[in-house]
Amino acid sequence: MDSMRGQGGIQMLLTAEQEAQQIVSAARNLKMTRLRQAKEEAEREVANYRSHLESEHQKKISESSGSSDSTLKRLEAETEEKIQSLRHSVSKVSPNVVKMLLKHITSVRN
Repeated sequence: MDSMRGQGGIQMLLTAEQEAQQIVSAARNLKMTRLRQAKEEAEREVANYRSHLESEHQKKISESSGSSDSTLKRLEAETEEKIQSLRHSVSKVSPNVVKMLLKHITSVRN
């Protein structure tokens, strides 16, 4: 009778061990599935973020190239304005400079 109870106890332990292995195996499979899903989701997020950054970069490049044209036009306008200002100043001062030069050239010192 004792051996029968021992056999039943062993059988219960084996059954419990098999059930535990099935539970552990199911938990591992669930964990692997969750890890795969998390990895796929992270890859999608990275791809979305990368495309967002790329579009921002392209936008900045297009803005800067457009602004370089406007900057060039602005600089050309400023340069032309300064040239006109200098020409105006020269035309005002030129007669006085010519008089002064003639005065010094024609005067003789002994």
